[in-house]
Amino acid sequence: MNKLSGKIAVITGGNSGIGLATAKLFVKEGAKVVITGRRQEELDAAVASIGGSVVGVRGDVANLADLDRLYAEVKAKFGNIDILFANAGIAELSPIDAVTEEHFDKTFGINVKGLLFTVQKALPLLVDGGSVILNSSIANTVGMDGFGVYSATKAAVRSFARTWTTELKARSIRVNVVSPGPVETPIFDKMGLSVEQIAAFGTNIATQVPLGRFGRPEEIAQAVLFLASSDSSYIAGVDLYVDGGMVAV
Repeated sequence: MNKLSGKIAVITGGNSGIGLATAKLFVKEGAKVVITGRRQEELDAAVASIGGSVVGVRGDVANLADLDRLYAEVKAKFGNIDILFANAGIAELSPIDAVTEEHFDKTFGINVKGLLFTVQKALPLLVDGGSVILNSSIANTVGMDGFGVYSATKAAVRSFARTWTTELKARSIRVNVVSPGPVETPIFDKMGLSVEQIAAFGTNIATQVPLGRFGRPEEIAQAVLFLASSDSSYIAGVDLYVDGGMVAV
């Protein structure tokens, strides 16, 4: 039996990387899925690659009007939401002496503000007993050069899960966090690094992972599926590291 049979799931940032892999897995497990992305061309390509029961809605989570439009479409097509994966986020490197107001506002705008309102605006549609999964990062725990602002946003995401678990307990809505380690996704191409810098960064990070490699988006998707399904029915408020042992060892 499919683990998500008959469920309605919304995945922000579902047009690439972890979000896309999760959307494919959710559809395979029987869910009807709505994905978002900021670029229509990439969104259309993602919908075509997923196939099955998937709807794409273009939008930026940092734009509250886009979120309103997203949930209006979800309500019109499906009526409610069983699973929300607040996955959309960005990562741009900047050491403390180079941080600009623009960098700070952009990163917090998407990773914190966008995520908060993604969840808040979903609440009227979320069913009692639903599952909310927030995408954070091992950077919420581990200090890494150049990741100061990004890490702060991911620590905020982890904090939200604690608060929202208590605030939503009357509705039995479970809020959990998945924190990936280094994963092979397009996000590395968007950090503003050269090809050589990306290669050096990847080699350095891989040596810190006990399993000796980057993770695959499909491996993170399996963890999200666990938190979304009844397999994790007695799990709430946790931060699940999916990082090849990088934080724990």
